[in-house]
Amino acid sequence: MALSPSDLEGDPMDNKKGKHLTEDDRYEIDHGLKKGLSFKAISKNIGKDPSTISKEVRAHTVYEKRGSYGKRFNNCANRNDCTIKRLCTVCSHHKAKCALCGYCWQHCEFYEPVDCEKLKRPPYVCNGCPTDRRCTLERRYYKARYAQKEYELIRSESRSGFCITEDELAALNKVVSPLIRNGQSIHNISLNHSDEVHYSEKTLYNFMDAGLLDAKNLDLPRKVRFRVKRKKSSEFKVDKKCRIGRTYEDFKKFCEEHPDLPVVEIDTVEGKKGSAVLLTIYFKQQNLQLAYYRDANDSRSVTRIFHDLYDALGTELFKKLFPIVVADNGSEFSDPTAIEFDANGEQVSHVFYCDPQASFQKGGCENNHEMIRRIIPKGVDIAKYDQDKILLMMSHVNSYRRPILGDKSPYELFEFTYGKFVLEVFGLSRIDDDDIVLRPSLLS
Repeated sequence: MALSPSDLEGDPMDNKKGKHLTEDDRYEIDHGLKKGLSFKAISKNIGKDPSTISKEVRAHTVYEKRGSYGKRFNNCANRNDCTIKRLCTVCSHHKAKCALCGYCWQHCEFYEPVDCEKLKRPPYVCNGCPTDRRCTLERRYYKARYAQKEYELIRSESRSGFCITEDELAALNKVVSPLIRNGQSIHNISLNHSDEVHYSEKTLYNFMDAGLLDAKNLDLPRKVRFRVKRKKSSEFKVDKKCRIGRTYEDFKKFCEEHPDLPVVEIDTVEGKKGSAVLLTIYFKQQNLQLAYYRDANDSRSVTRIFHDLYDALGTELFKKLFPIVVADNGSEFSDPTAIEFDANGEQVSHVFYCDPQASFQKGGCENNHEMIRRIIPKGVDIAKYDQDKILLMMSHVNSYRRPILGDKSPYELFEFTYGKFVLEVFGLSRIDDDDIVLRPSLLS
């Protein structure tokens, strides 16, 4: 269960009373864990309760899958006794056992994920563990620098943004924007529509400054006379309730119960701030990535794409392709039920979220964005492209051979697994090796 900031360190307004952990306190906890000290011993050094130390460590745990010296990451329960060889295309030309390659868990029917038993009891992390350098299981660490940054982010987010849903904003925009464009002032609109507009005049001005309404400051006759100080753009606050039962810990437990189900990772690629974006969908087993053009970075555009895929693929094929979906904590993914359930209320997928500031938990999708950035560099406005251009780009990206796939392309592996029909539904086509272009000139 995720811990809230108040569970960790008390009310934010109590910082003057010394109830918050400082950066020095966190480094003291880090050093204490490396020395093998108990929570009680660490609490005496920094003058806090042992339960505070326990909550701090569990709330800011960093997960790593990096293996050990001479061994790749492998968390299979049978890794030490396994004798299977040449299971996948990655190492089929090697004589070594599959348990040593680090990818056997994606293909082996006997794969049984397991976590270290030591992590189920204090200190819940691998700091100071004598077998840390020899372990091939998933590691968990408490790092003071990471914990401090995450704490500062949570504190900042709790004091910023607008607590309004997209539906509420749409209803407000429908009332306010046409009247502003007709020359009416915000004060006059608030007086005449007090039963529909439940926000103060100052809040309405803030909505306009943030660009959340169709009406702009230029539509106000007097406001444009004054030069406004530039401010950081505000975003919606995401409803944290949508992540209940969908945390990364819940994801890991679900995968343990259903080890045969494939995992799909989704993310957003931005070009120019405030302009069009891409929704990327990454199939981990085949390294295949899809990209879909979106005019705005909101949850409606994401759910619309998944609904279109559902209609094109059908119920059974959609459930086979998207049984598990992993997203980050962006507001565009804040409506998981719209993806999980069809129009008849039948569950067709399961959505989970990474931990905050832990993009490595869906590292495959993040790494594959490098291929997209070769063609659409950062800062380039995506709005100048259309979906046909995006499909052309992804056809070139997915036709590119990868050493990690045994010199096969994601297109080839996906076609072998699911058939060419699915690739045609996705709008992808095979590009000959000599015709592949991974430069901006492809879309010019």
